[in-house]
Amino acid sequence: MNLKPQDVVVALKLCGYPAGRPPISIVASDLGLSPSEVHGAIQRLRSSRLLHGPALKDKPNISGLEEFLVHGLKYAFPAEHGEVTRGIPTSYAAEPLRSQIAMSNDLPPVWPWHDGDTRGVGLEPLYKSVPHAALRDPALYELLALVDAIRDGRARERNLAERDLVHRLKSIHGQP
Repeated sequence: MNLKPQDVVVALKLCGYPAGRPPISIVASDLGLSPSEVHGAIQRLRSSRLLHGPALKDKPNISGLEEFLVHGLKYAFPAEHGEVTRGIPTSYAAEPLRSQIAMSNDLPPVWPWHDGDTRGVGLEPLYKSVPHAALRDPALYELLALVDAIRDGRARERNLAERDLVHRLKSIHGQP
């Protein structure tokens, strides 16, 4: 069973539920996905050992997720650039990296979004519902922006994003 890009989005959202996974319908609503999409994602994440399974309330396997996001994500789901468009800042152009990296005169990476207020170079999100879900959940937005910096960033951006993402994932679940 192969992972799909939306599985990464579901896994990151599940990190935001420290007590365990709520009903699939709630996760689906939070992400703008159908319940069947979330159910399929959960099954694939379990098969890939990125979720612990029902006995542990489908809590993410933080060490496995960390390893996949840092070392495999950019190869499994490489960044795809589009045209200049209006959208929502991502990668180094969004927090938490925006305050750590000096912006150049280049157009920033953005998820294309009809209501976006930033002009930039389109960077296709992991899944079509990402901009909507990110706008509804600031913590998820930051995780997704870090993931995009890993998928698409230059070495310095990737290193900062990797370090921050690992720290966030561990702190979410009380690991040192």
